[in-house]
Amino acid sequence: MRISVIQGLPRWTLVVPPLVFVDLLLTWHRHLGAVLLIFVCLGLGAAVIAAVHHAEVVAHRVGEPFGTLILALAVTIIEVALIVTLMAPGGEKTASLARDTVFAAVMITCNGILGLALVVGSLRHRVQEFRVQASYSALTVMTALVTLSLVLPTFTTSAPGPRFSSAQLAFAGVTSLVLYGVFVFIQTIRHRDYFLPVRADGDSDVDDEDQHAAAPSGKTALLSLGLLFVCLVAVVGLAKTVSPRLESAVESAGAPLSVVGVVIALLVLLPETVAAVRAALRNRLQTSVNLALGSALASIGLTIPAIALASIWLSGPLVLGLDGKEMVLFALTVVTAMLTLATGRATLLQGAVHLAVFSAFLFLAVSP
Repeated sequence: MRISVIQGLPRWTLVVPPLVFVDLLLTWHRHLGAVLLIFVCLGLGAAVIAAVHHAEVVAHRVGEPFGTLILALAVTIIEVALIVTLMAPGGEKTASLARDTVFAAVMITCNGILGLALVVGSLRHRVQEFRVQASYSALTVMTALVTLSLVLPTFTTSAPGPRFSSAQLAFAGVTSLVLYGVFVFIQTIRHRDYFLPVRADGDSDVDDEDQHAAAPSGKTALLSLGLLFVCLVAVVGLAKTVSPRLESAVESAGAPLSVVGVVIALLVLLPETVAAVRAALRNRLQTSVNLALGSALASIGLTIPAIALASIWLSGPLVLGLDGKEMVLFALTVVTAMLTLATGRATLLQGAVHLAVFSAFLFLAVSP
């Protein structure tokens, strides 16, 4: 991170958040013609870049792994609010929205973000190192959460179809929240050193320019935290704004409506993607892994409890169970991630494999 960024926030980082928020207000619930669509897309890109910058400022102030946790939690909380808002009207079109978005988030983070970070980082640094303890811990919790929340509903018999009964949904929500809470405790308190970046000598933290630059003041960090929240609200709000155009395009192309959930997840996870790639370029692959797997955990661990609570007043069915194709992709993702994270060292090959699985997910989402 540049010294100028830490000593004082650049002017563009102060101007962009209110501008993109105004962009959101002006285009909210409006029909998007060609001009407005371009306006929204430009605002979305600017909001992502500004969000990543402010997340890095906050992360430098609070240290790792708190910085990556703040970004993952902030994005996921707003994503959950978006899902609940879109599901409020009820009906068959929104019955599987939570499942589609959460599963897409898992595939994007565990294959797309992780694979891209591995490829970009290995092209610059050839071989990158990370901590097996942290990566395997996150992968274990993620596998359990997805299986309990998205796989089991396909095989339960208390409710018709791939659905949970009310009691089963409550159990899945509580279990998801507890497991995620335990993981956060391990990540930030009990075994925080497991999640710190690896230095060239194998010790915690990486010896790049971030380590030698002065940390931002508390006032600067609080300002960046507030602006980060504004940017993330704009990212999710603008993603929701373009969703009607996405639905129309998907229906015109004859593709499944689940593609909408995939595209929304892609847009919402843009800040994590940019942050993970930038960390990999700076030889901080552990930060990239924390962002990828941490975002997957936050997406499941917070979405399922929120949906379970919201189901009290939401009308219409709630479909959570994955189909056979998605279960195969999830199993392949888990096996691939286990092999990738087993050694604590990653090369271009592992990244290419993850991107291949991600490409298969995207292709089969459009052409099931």
